Amino acid sequence: RSVSVARGEDPSAYALACFGGAGGQHACLVADALGMRQVLIHPLAGVLSAVGIGLAERSVVREATVGVSLGDADVSTALEAITDEARGALSAQGVTRDTIGIAAAAHLRYARGDQTIEVPWSTPAAMTAAFAAAHRQRFGFVGDDTLVVERLRVEASASDGEALPPAALPERPGEPIERVGMYLAGAAHAVSVYRREALVGGQVLEGPALILDPVSTVVVEPGWTATVLSEGTLHLERGEARSVARAGEAADPVRLEIFAGLFMGIAEEMGAALQRSAASVNIRERLDFSCAIFDGDGGLVANAPHIPVHLGSMGESIRTVMANRAGTMREGEVYALNDPYRGGTHLPDITVIMPVFAGDEVPAYYVAARGHHADVGGTTPGSMPPDSRTIEDEGVIFDDVPIVADGVMQSEAIRALLSSGAHPARNIDQNLADLAAQVAACARGAEGLQQLAAQQGQGIVTRYMTHLQAHAEAMARRMIAALDDGSFAYELDDGAVVKVAVRVDRAAGEATIDFTGTSEQRPTNFNAPLAVTRAAVLYVLRLLVDEAVPLNEGFLRPVTLIVPEGSMLNPRHPAAIVAGNVEVSQVVTDALLGALGAMAGSQGTMNNLTFGDATYQYYETIAGGAGAGPNHDGADAIQTHMTNSRLTDPEVLEARYPVLVEQFAIRRGSGGAGERRGGDGTVRRLRFLAPMRAGILSNRRRVPPFGLAGGEPGRAGANRIERADGRIETLGSTAIADMGMGDVIVIETPGGGGYGVKR
Repeated sequence: RSVSVARGEDPSAYALACFGGAGGQHACLVADALGMRQVLIHPLAGVLSAVGIGLAERSVVREATVGVSLGDADVSTALEAITDEARGALSAQGVTRDTIGIAAAAHLRYARGDQTIEVPWSTPAAMTAAFAAAHRQRFGFVGDDTLVVERLRVEASASDGEALPPAALPERPGEPIERVGMYLAGAAHAVSVYRREALVGGQVLEGPALILDPVSTVVVEPGWTATVLSEGTLHLERGEARSVARAGEAADPVRLEIFAGLFMGIAEEMGAALQRSAASVNIRERLDFSCAIFDGDGGLVANAPHIPVHLGSMGESIRTVMANRAGTMREGEVYALNDPYRGGTHLPDITVIMPVFAGDEVPAYYVAARGHHADVGGTTPGSMPPDSRTIEDEGVIFDDVPIVADGVMQSEAIRALLSSGAHPARNIDQNLADLAAQVAACARGAEGLQQLAAQQGQGIVTRYMTHLQAHAEAMARRMIAALDDGSFAYELDDGAVVKVAVRVDRAAGEATIDFTGTSEQRPTNFNAPLAVTRAAVLYVLRLLVDEAVPLNEGFLRPVTLIVPEGSMLNPRHPAAIVAGNVEVSQVVTDALLGALGAMAGSQGTMNNLTFGDATYQYYETIAGGAGAGPNHDGADAIQTHMTNSRLTDPEVLEARYPVLVEQFAIRRGSGGAGERRGGDGTVRRLRFLAPMRAGILSNRRRVPPFGLAGGEPGRAGANRIERADGRIETLGSTAIADMGMGDVIVIETPGGGGYGVKR
């Protein structure tokens, strides 16, 4: 799939070319998994790589980095130079110059982008058209920027004139040499065995069958036929349709699992496309993004295993766009939203939403990609200001903004928006590149759903979305029926308290989760939008269901959620909310798990560190200790609960930013003691090689992560600065500091709480 779907091609429209000694044993099953109906197996498939090396043309490749506009005279000059160089290098191997063929290509990109696409060398107009077609296919839109030739590639090649002789075929059809028992397609079969060299051209074998040759074995699965072509190639073709294609009204358990895998696969392909295309370290390296697919009502169907706080809240963003644009959405349109009061989480998390049409005038499905942008404005670089007091302090707001219209990226309109307001974005080119990557991810998801609807039928796909949500609901009800009532109050470092009470109706398999008594909305930014609170509850419900099923809307159906308006878990506009997504969501998760007696407190924070200036903007979350449970110790040095991002590799961080990673280590002994011990936190030290402004947004520096059932609490975290002149400055849970050259910021993250009395 990575070389087909990821490049905008539908593998079902092609034949699968099979090679390798074991390839023929799995070819039919691989083709089924890809939706392909034909397989070709060469007579020498078992040693095809070796044969190919022996028959390969001699070739020489030369490349040149150019970096100038398409049509510039320097491009032609560079092409001529590397063409002469390649031709000369091949001539030096004894190849006659007039037998050398030349194939040239240009790697083009938009002037303000960094994703190149290779197109054959031609006239500027032809290359522009080829680039536009390839860009639309791969990324879902065409930009309005000028084109740059990033790199030129020339391949000079010549053949030695040798060719592989055709296979000698017998004149009479081959007969089976024996029959053997095999277990295929879920049943036992008596299978005829043939020698490949005895098969005549045109001979047809019905599966199941086994075909042997000296260097490979071919398994013809039930429902497939094998035909011997005139030159000896085996042409395998599926005759019977796969059972998944006959899915009906009722939810078949096997088909349900298949469709769950198909939906998950589409979301994962979206994530791969986003990571590959993104420009920022935040998305490309830290993987701070999420992709998911939704039904026609905006209900979450499936997601890739990305960031929990994103996934549980994206449905609200979808429904906001649906309400705003009811009856007016058109194919070729894409929208962006980050408004926390309209389904967003916090402003750096921009959600890109694409409606998916499948033959009707209204969207059949939706796909969305949410990515944390390194900077969207605000009072501090990185758009995570520890001291924000209103939403306007935190950056630029996208409130259902059309970013693609008629298939064209609206770059200038986006640039104008990001440049607006009291605190505009600091690196708009990077924002545009990441938004383009998100659009590309959505295009990949839309294409996957459209292909699936074409293969299986839109009605079947829609029904299995509904079945999958109903399955999740049934699992949630079974899980809830085994719970007890419980309550918990969890204090934050600033004195605010999250209170939760869980009341269970076991007979109905339903629960009421009530946050009445939680502190009023804060004058600081420790306020969680309702979508974030909902996401935390959804995550906990999914956590307690011990069965493999995608996180989806069905998990919340048996739950009545009570969140008082005006509380810190459902604040009123224009309250600041940047810490709600990253910090308060962790408190909600731990409090709910504590109320259910399921798990001690994890580190309870994401330890959000930002630094930057007008040129650089960087953001990271830092791992800590996980809480212990009745049957497990807490994990050390891990991203817990509502975050699932990774830390930027030190080599990448140091190459892209003026900092030095002096230490990143496990903070031994910071986990709480107990029958099951809490996980240890970490210690991270960054030395600044240039003046920067840094910010820390954290929790659990005063109130440690709780232990449960007699377990000890984890050790609280700590933040400090070690100045180049030897001074030590202790920082609070939230702080902003100007870092000088040689200064070191030290973040010690909390350990998880222990579970049970230590014996």
